[in-house]
Amino acid sequence: MTFIDRAAALAELLPRPLDPVRSIKLKISILLLFSGAAGLVYLYYEFRWQPPVPITLVTVAIVLVTAQVLAHGMTRPIREMIVAARAMARGDYTQRVRASSRDEVGELAAAFNLMAADLAAADQQRRELIANVSHELRTPIAALQAVLENVVDGVARPDPATLRTALSQTERLGRLVTELLDLSRIDAGALSLTPELFELAPMLADAVAEARVAADVIGRGVGFRIDVEPPRLTALADRGRLHQVVVNLLDNAARHSPPHTDVRVTGRHEGGRLVLEVQDSGPGIAVEDRDRVFNRFTRGERAVGGGTGLGLAIARWVVDLHGGRIGVVAPDATAAAAPLPGCRIRVTLPGQP
Repeated sequence: MTFIDRAAALAELLPRPLDPVRSIKLKISILLLFSGAAGLVYLYYEFRWQPPVPITLVTVAIVLVTAQVLAHGMTRPIREMIVAARAMARGDYTQRVRASSRDEVGELAAAFNLMAADLAAADQQRRELIANVSHELRTPIAALQAVLENVVDGVARPDPATLRTALSQTERLGRLVTELLDLSRIDAGALSLTPELFELAPMLADAVAEARVAADVIGRGVGFRIDVEPPRLTALADRGRLHQVVVNLLDNAARHSPPHTDVRVTGRHEGGRLVLEVQDSGPGIAVEDRDRVFNRFTRGERAVGGGTGLGLAIARWVVDLHGGRIGVVAPDATAAAAPLPGCRIRVTLPGQP
């Protein structure tokens, strides 16, 4: 233990006689007075010297006034923090503290401002989450209620087409609830990967089969093509989570593709890394929006079919958990001969997740 550590430990054992004083400026004044008094006592007992009483009183007055003036700038950030903290308790996160000093109080003020900004962002995200979830839940519930009311009132018959409509809205609710549960696990950090070695083509085929069912429900008439090179290409990853990523990308591509076009999913090794790409023939994504689309509840302006705006956010989380990268890249004009530019999303995973 160093000398500084021992001094700090000893200071914790010492009494705190100034704790009852409610003003830090008054504490500084008392500190200066008692320190000066201790020096005078030493001078008196050492040299038998004592200044005249008038000089002593004037000195005390000068010390008090000087301490009050100089301590004003020291304590102002603390007073501002008290006001801002009370405003935060009322839900106002806009208050900030002026942090101009370079001492511990200035560092505390800077940390307080950073905390206030984080709380403001968290509160805004919470409000947006509640609004978006309410909106996403309201649409399928209203549609499902309308279908059931028509059946009960005799306006519509419970034929396969009507039941298929009710089923699609129920599946949409189920997807939203599942994605919300995934987001809660993401925020809690409660999920981990279970990597395994598997062939890529069968996993992509399963994902395409699942995406084709969803595309048939929304009636887009979109086809899917798989291209894996070499055909028996293997991947070392969490198969279930990677399957979820591909399904989300295929579902997003199908919702943005024109009817009777193909969505192409490819897999290959490149530089010792696994590369997956999903490309459609839709309107594409503007360059300035290519990173924003991976945020929660962000949907393209031309989104159709009731997407929740969570699929790409979950896909990015899974890819990040694997230590890989996901992003929108320039479309491959040679792979999709279509009048529209299309969207091409690339997933790159390392050899070890």
